[in-house]
Amino acid sequence: MVATSSLNNKNSACISELIQQRFQHAAITDFDYWDYVVPEPNFNEMVFEERTCQILVRMLERSLSKSKQTRLHCSRVLVPEKLTRRIAQDVLRLSSTEPCGLRGCIIHVNLETGNVCKKLDKIVYDPTVVPTFELTLVFKQDNGSWPSFRDFFPRACFTSSTKHTLILSPGFRLIKKKLYSLIGTVVEEC
Repeated sequence: MVATSSLNNKNSACISELIQQRFQHAAITDFDYWDYVVPEPNFNEMVFEERTCQILVRMLERSLSKSKQTRLHCSRVLVPEKLTRRIAQDVLRLSSTEPCGLRGCIIHVNLETGNVCKKLDKIVYDPTVVPTFELTLVFKQDNGSWPSFRDFFPRACFTSSTKHTLILSPGFRLIKKKLYSLIGTVVEEC
């Protein structure tokens, strides 16, 4: 079936007038069905995705917070604004094509300092689901940032218990590895 219109002169003023009047006085038979039906966005899906993104951001921040004491041995980790949000959005994008989505994901969190890659944490979004893919997240240390305040003050100002601050770069690497693929191991990098 092909949808056509019997009205040749359609303009935006006429359509907006019909929308404003909520089609009360208009003859719908004059228009094509597809001309006045505008698909509504699925707000439930958008809210769910936003909520999932926020949960993932909190999980990433908690992982960094936990790692600063155990693996990084520093007092503070400075994260660029919206870095964890960008990472969460990329994780959601990469998990959207998987059978279980984000629920079937394991995220390995690493930090690259110089030529060394240090393992920080492992995040499992839903431990009740058998993982179908792994993501390796590699944060990068920002080496071009401001010099340490210690360089400007004499050593007597700082006690030996004061630890350094780690500054993360806005760049990161995210590597996807499918675990159960018919064509073998598939690796995507973004």
